[in-house]
Amino acid sequence: MDQLKSDYTKADLTAGQKAALDYAVKLTESPGKMAKSDLTPLREAGFDDRGILDINQIVAYFAYVNRVADGLGVELEDFWEK
Repeated sequence: MDQLKSDYTKADLTAGQKAALDYAVKLTESPGKMAKSDLTPLREAGFDDRGILDINQIVAYFAYVNRVADGLGVELEDFWEK
């Protein structure tokens, strides 16, 4: 878990896990640069349309919730600070 937090690219992950995280990072950091080719590694790792949609929706939901919370000045509870 610590490796995932610090640098997921060095963690012991399956091809599917790495593809999903790579996709999530790009969608989070540069959504305007997403291209159809970004789906290729997901498909190669075995994700079907439903799986890709699930990943996309989870990433988008967390982005939305974080922006709402940040925009309203919501502070994290103490247990998230660890």
